[in-house]
Formats: sequence, C-alpha cells, structure tokens
Amino acid sequence: MGDLVLIRHGETTWSASHRHTSYTDLELTPDGERQARALGAFLAGRHFAAVLSSPRVRAQRTAHLAGLTVTTTDDDLAEWNYGEYEGRTTVDIREDHPGWTIWSDGCPGGESPSEVGERLDRLLARVHPLVETGTVAVVGHAHNLRVLGARWLGLPPSAGGLFRLETATVSVLGHEHGRRVILRWNQPVPPEPGTATDRTGRH
Repeated sequence: MGDLVLIRHGETTWSASHRHTSYTDLELTPDGERQARALGAFLAGRHFAAVLSSPRVRAQRTAHLAGLTVTTTDDDLAEWNYGEYEGRTTVDIREDHPGWTIWSDGCPGGESPSEVGERLDRLLARVHPLVETGTVAVVGHAHNLRVLGARWLGLPPSAGGLFRLETATVSVLGHEHGRRVILRWNQPVPPEPGTATDRTGRH
C-alpha cells in the first residue's frame, strides 16, 4: 500500500495577495517557479505510480518544474469554484458579509462545501486502486487539497478549515495499522541558499 502525496502549486500573484483563485488561470510568479524547482529537489528519488494534476496552468507548471510527469489531468482536482467571490480576499468579502467563511457558507454562484466534498470523494474512489500499487502524487490547490485531506480521514468537507496549507508545500496521507492517517502536513521545501521565504498563510 502506497501513500498519497499532496502538492500545492507554487505562488501566483493572487495567492501572494490572498485573493481567491479558482477558474482564473494564472501563471506562477518568478518566486513560484523557484518554489516549484525546489519541490523537485525535495521529491527527488521518490517513485510515483501515478501523478494527477489539476487542469490549471499553475498546477501543471508546478508539476513540470518539479520534474514530475503528469499521467492524468483531473477536473475534480480543480480549485473550489468561488463564483462571485473569485479574485476577492476574505477581508474584502467580510466587509459585505460579516463572519463569512467558505467552510460553512460556500460561495454564491460557485460551490458549497458538500459539492466540493462530493467531487473529491469521486477522486479518492479513482485514486484508491492506484494507491494499492504504489505512492500517488496529486498537484492541486489550497482549498481543494484541504478538503481532500479531510475526506481521506472520513471527516466532513468543512473540517478542511482546520488544515492550513501554504504554497509549494508537501503533505502525505497514508495508513497506520490499516487506518487512514495524516503522515505529514504543510511541509515547506527547504529554501534556496540566501533566499528569504514568506510563510504567511494564504486564504
């Protein structure tokens, strides 16, 4: 039985400014590209039975720069659809809707927590037989990978709110005594020598 390795894409201009980004197809920033290459050094030596990626450019570019060969692009790995909140920050949204949280309220014109949970359940059903043959990598986005972690544990999608996840991090889901567990979460790659890193939480 293998593990499930979750990789969040590198920095974009919108992730750096805390703006919700789902269907807007942004490129990585220069820092994001450096992060992705550092992921490659961090993952060197690992063999993956399969590599799944979100169809978004920022995820596929991260996989490429990290030296991963994507075997499948999967629409269910696309980021939570933020609908009318696309491009807005949580602080901005709460000026109009005090107390709003994506984990309980979802997004008007976009997806609810249960809808995101349903598509990541579909993904896990497809990934399960692959994990039985070896370790599988998935390259995706902050909110959808947080929901994926919650659903791996059998928790509701809203429990993803408990799992902070930053750009260009690696998390590992696996098993202990036949039970699904989190083996590692939100692990940053080592910075390049002389490079300052900003680990401020995104979203």
